[in-house]
Amino acid sequence: MTHADFELAQLLLRILLAFVFFGMGILHFLPKVARGMAAMIPPRIRRGDLLRPINLVYFTGVCEIAGAVGLLLPATRVAAALALVVFLIAVFPANAYAAKHREKFGRTAIPLWPRLVAQLVLIGLCIVTVV
Repeated sequence: MTHADFELAQLLLRILLAFVFFGMGILHFLPKVARGMAAMIPPRIRRGDLLRPINLVYFTGVCEIAGAVGLLLPATRVAAALALVVFLIAVFPANAYAAKHREKFGRTAIPLWPRLVAQLVLIGLCIVTVV
């Protein structure tokens, strides 16, 4: 693989990741989906008005959208990729909580180990797009 091929692969991967993160970010603002995501916020994280679950859902939606856009802009590409890595780590407790309470969340609760692997793959892909 030549350097030009690698750069093209990185570009295509950034576009794909931007599409995925942008789409997931938009979902955070659909009322039914947002309520389901809010229910996934572990009780220990729910603190006061600012950290109400629905506010966290909206905030994480904005983070995903901003990260998606940032991946596509040369000036913010590296910062966006690193921010998305932090984001993926930060939201994992909600995914773990949902996996632990499958009876409450049904199909939206992806089992813990596949979800962890998926998060790690996404983290790796974010890093690969900017190295």
